[in-house]
Amino acid sequence: MVTYNRIDLLERCVDGVRAQSRPVDALLVINNGSTDDTVARLAARNVDVLTQDNVGSAGGWSRAIAHALENGFDAVWLMDDDGCPDPGALAILADNLAPDRACVSSVVLQEDRPTHFVFPFPRLDRDGQPAIFAWPRKTPTLAGLQSQATNGLYPFAHLFNGALVSCVAARAVGNVETRYFFFGDEVDYFMRLSAWGPVVSHLDAKHYHPDVTRRPINEFRLYYYVKNTLILNRLYFNKPLLRSILTVGVGLARLRARSGWKSLFSMTVGAQRRVLWKAIARGFRGQVGDDLHV
Repeated sequence: MVTYNRIDLLERCVDGVRAQSRPVDALLVINNGSTDDTVARLAARNVDVLTQDNVGSAGGWSRAIAHALENGFDAVWLMDDDGCPDPGALAILADNLAPDRACVSSVVLQEDRPTHFVFPFPRLDRDGQPAIFAWPRKTPTLAGLQSQATNGLYPFAHLFNGALVSCVAARAVGNVETRYFFFGDEVDYFMRLSAWGPVVSHLDAKHYHPDVTRRPINEFRLYYYVKNTLILNRLYFNKPLLRSILTVGVGLARLRARSGWKSLFSMTVGAQRRVLWKAIARGFRGQVGDDLHV
């Protein structure tokens, strides 16, 4: 688990992992420089902790995977601090992590509305990539995805929220790219793992999570979403220019919906407009890194 200043939610997650019908062989928290009482409260629960500077979520996942590889584990089960796995999730994932599969992931459901995903699944085109022209482009419900899955498996995953990654695959493709810092490391790692072997979601392996789709968007989130998605479009996806135009449009639409018209005005033509234009320029130039204030 990777955490930063969410000890109450993290303790719930720890309890969920310890309640698994297939017990974990080890439990480790990567503490990204929390300033609350995370370390003391985890010590009281006898949870192993590795503390490091806050190097972003990508740095946390990288440390977790490195630890698993260095200590001879067969697989590493990755999750953020604010979700909680269903008691039977790990058993299902472990039973389905075939030798030729890179990763089997849980589906991430809204904890207050478990019929709906926190992160809707994209419909896939003939190349297995998120479809541009499908309607609807994404499937928001578990029932809707079940009609598209084969044997309960769907060939796409939202990593880092209950994903069981093969250490054989991780050793072959390398670690998470820490330079993505805040956004995009998940997609990059998904694509690299997929080049080694199938990455699938098992619809019976459930991971419950707060609905984060209404959280306000600030300049930090918009910048890294736009910049890193433009980079990923050019690296991995078909029709990258069209996808990049859509990326900017989606980013601005989410900004207006979550943070209001005033924020949209500021980011497009107002005082913060340079944030958006820097993100677009650096994204097209492929500049990966923690560089918002550079």
